[in-house]
Amino acid sequence: MHSLRNLLQEAQGNGVAIGHFNISDLVLLKAVFAAARELNVPVLVGLSEGEREFVGVRQIAAFVRSLREEFDFPIFLNADHTHSLAKGVEAAKAGFDSIVFDLSALPIEENVRQTKQAVEALKAINPSVLVEGEIGDIGTGSEIHESSPDVVKGLSTPGEAKHFVESTGVDILAPAVGNTHGMLRSMVQGETKKHLDIERIVGIKRAAQVFITLHGGSGTDDEDLRKAIAAGINIIHINTELRVAWRHGLEHGLSTHPGEVVPYKILPPAVEAVKQVVGSRLRLFKGGRHAAQGA
Repeated sequence: MHSLRNLLQEAQGNGVAIGHFNISDLVLLKAVFAAARELNVPVLVGLSEGEREFVGVRQIAAFVRSLREEFDFPIFLNADHTHSLAKGVEAAKAGFDSIVFDLSALPIEENVRQTKQAVEALKAINPSVLVEGEIGDIGTGSEIHESSPDVVKGLSTPGEAKHFVESTGVDILAPAVGNTHGMLRSMVQGETKKHLDIERIVGIKRAAQVFITLHGGSGTDDEDLRKAIAAGINIIHINTELRVAWRHGLEHGLSTHPGEVVPYKILPPAVEAVKQVVGSRLRLFKGGRHAAQGA
């Protein structure tokens, strides 16, 4: 079985991106795993601090490990948006494959100082764990928002990226390149899309020379995602799109079986709805360089 680092190197060489999907229950995990297996592509599942608190840190690590071992399939586990070293240590000890150490709300030099300490501490627990750092401002909350934050002021620069990576030793960088967490109501309804600063991605990739993650990928224009992958994005995070599908699927299950009380008879439409979204995103991400050139 390949390591996550090896798979990221392969993906980068092939001009494709690995999909990262947030989960907070078994419905979401089943759906993500089923879609990835159907397409036979590696996949990352991630949990924020709130999601980990709900599911259980060691419990989700055991669950994902069991899927990887039983099916001999490249599914990996990420501790998404970890805001303290203590939470990062908890994830590293539980066996997470990667950890997003996110202090992007702090001034850049303080972010650098604490992230460098975190990289050293987490790799002392598990030398193979990949540590991701974050710079810039992409808003907060994978939810439905009424208005979009002004992301222009918080965009990352190639110079910042180079300084941050060289000073901290992170394996992966999450910059702000026009991406935002969550979705506007108009995006959920399909009326508007997010757009990315592709040239900024090119410059940051050239300067930083590390794997790059696009957070807040939900609601982004498909063509922008293709171009972002061609520009050097290696991992794309999708969360809100799955939450919307989960909700719609659950409502469908409840309305179709109004008198039913058995969870496993109500929940299959939720699994299927999420699986459809994951599958469509994974197909887009694995198109990568070829899709970008053909566009």
